Amino acid sequence: MQHIIRYIRQELGERYSLSERTTLARIILEEVSGLTFAGIATGKISNLSDSQARELEQILSRLKKGEPFQYVLGKTCFYGMEFRVGPSVLIPRPETEELVEWIIAGNGCEPCTVLDIGTGSGCIAVTLAVKMTQARVDAWELSVGALQLAEENARRNHAAVRFSQRDILQRFACETQYDLIVSNPPYITEAEKGSMEPTVAAFEPGEALFVPDRDPLLFYRRIAELANGLLKEGGRLYFEIHRSRGEIVCRMLREKGFGEVELRKDLSGNDRMVRAVKK
Repeated sequence: MQHIIRYIRQELGERYSLSERTTLARIILEEVSGLTFAGIATGKISNLSDSQARELEQILSRLKKGEPFQYVLGKTCFYGMEFRVGPSVLIPRPETEELVEWIIAGNGCEPCTVLDIGTGSGCIAVTLAVKMTQARVDAWELSVGALQLAEENARRNHAAVRFSQRDILQRFACETQYDLIVSNPPYITEAEKGSMEPTVAAFEPGEALFVPDRDPLLFYRRIAELANGLLKEGGRLYFEIHRSRGEIVCRMLREKGFGEVELRKDLSGNDRMVRAVKK
């Protein structure tokens, strides 16, 4: 099997670092063979079948074009759980895990109602439903394709989440009030597209990434306005944010009447999360 590992590393050499190629070789072999890497390393398989070899070549072909390996394999891990992903949703990031950890640490033992706005793959909503066992979780999403994946992820992880298709930029009626609202909305301006990793800009859904240059706080402002009506008194609003816009998001929230506004950094030292309380 070492010769196959060497082959994978060689084929991916132009696009990935040595450490990335080593990790990808393990992940790809597990996927193609259906074995754990421990099983592969102990000699449970020495060669690939014809069908496995064809699958390997298809995977390598897509990876060499720059497609994220999470899309190629159709899945990723988030907060210790497996989530299906595809081009209709963003690939969940470690920074979002940190936001979820913050929410769970502050609210995990309480009976509460939760709304995730712009749920995408459902990673936030599903994780909160699983880890906050006394919470009732709703999730809104505009994209039909994303909703289908989010619903599948809820089923796979045995999470009770109520999903709804909703365009938050339009007017609508909502009778429910929530203890907690969370969102990781689009926050990258079109002008910033050129500085992004090429694989992100080329393959991940633009509608989940980009906002107009003239209004980088478009979704934050709208969600804050909605939260003023949707949150119960003392309810909490959580955002994941662009690392350069922490202070302006906090200022906007204060202007909208929120109190106890707190900005937190991620493990890389970047401003990444905001929490505010409805007065």
